[in-house]
Amino acid sequence: MTLTDETLHELGWTAFFSNQLSQEETQACHPVRVMTVHRGQITVAGAGAPFSVSPYIPGATPTDDHPTVGDWLLVDAATQQPTRVLRRRNLFKRRAPGDPRREQMIAANIDTLFIVASCNQDFSVARLERYLVLAREVGVDPVVVLTKTDLTDTPQDFAAAVRAIEPDLRVELVDGRDPASAAGLAAYCGTGQTVALLGSSGVGKSTLVNTLRGSDSIATQAIRESDDTGRHTTTARAMHRLAGGGWLLDTPGMRELQLSDATAGIAEVFDDFVEIAQRCRFSDCAHGGEPGCAIRAAIDAGVLTVERFDRWRRLAAEDSPMPAYHGKRRR
Repeated sequence: MTLTDETLHELGWTAFFSNQLSQEETQACHPVRVMTVHRGQITVAGAGAPFSVSPYIPGATPTDDHPTVGDWLLVDAATQQPTRVLRRRNLFKRRAPGDPRREQMIAANIDTLFIVASCNQDFSVARLERYLVLAREVGVDPVVVLTKTDLTDTPQDFAAAVRAIEPDLRVELVDGRDPASAAGLAAYCGTGQTVALLGSSGVGKSTLVNTLRGSDSIATQAIRESDDTGRHTTTARAMHRLAGGGWLLDTPGMRELQLSDATAGIAEVFDDFVEIAQRCRFSDCAHGGEPGCAIRAAIDAGVLTVERFDRWRRLAAEDSPMPAYHGKRRR
């Protein structure tokens, strides 16, 4: 099977990946991209129709890289079995629910992250901050997509709450069922570009994917009226092709996002706290009752809020027992 440069480019192939191949691998293998991940098998795409392969790589150890959606694999041309995962541009991961000692891979090689939240009572600034920390940690540009704007008379209030987290955040207000309303999102999904959607169940990710694809092939479910929360519709991580040539990567809803190794991301999202903390009298200030605490002084002065301080401390404690804070990465 011969792969053309055009086919690879449409899938998101760049020099970053091609430069990783040895001459022997170029002759004996071909690259494919992971489209879906199921238990026991993965669907990959290259030239021709997608096909399924085992996610288990012969000879790989538990510490080796194993395929997740968005990954590029080398497949042996003779056996059609994967030989290795190519080094990733980025990787989204979290601590596995129920077992914080394990990490769960979410998606790899993403160009833009759509953080999807709905304009109803399920809207949560704390949850948005977690997703933003995840995006900043891996260096992927986030866009907050506020859905279900038809259910509120004040969608701009929700947008203002998002921008209060980071003033320069890109925020898109959409009715996910309306193609005209969602059309502006297509600008992020050009040929070869991969956009991942993250958000809790019921925020309208699957509806948004259906609208952008012009299809209703992905099942959707109604939310509970009592609290506007939803049930899992998407059960497997999958990439969906758009007419414009880009890819949407849908993921199951996550109400629990335990962060792992996200010190830099926390420092970037909470850079206002990090910068003020550097003015504390003691370098190891715990920001409790210590004298000369600049954080407490800023809270008393109304510069910082107690609510955001509590979320900062909670994330830092979750990330590491003794987090090391660094200044914000200027981009």
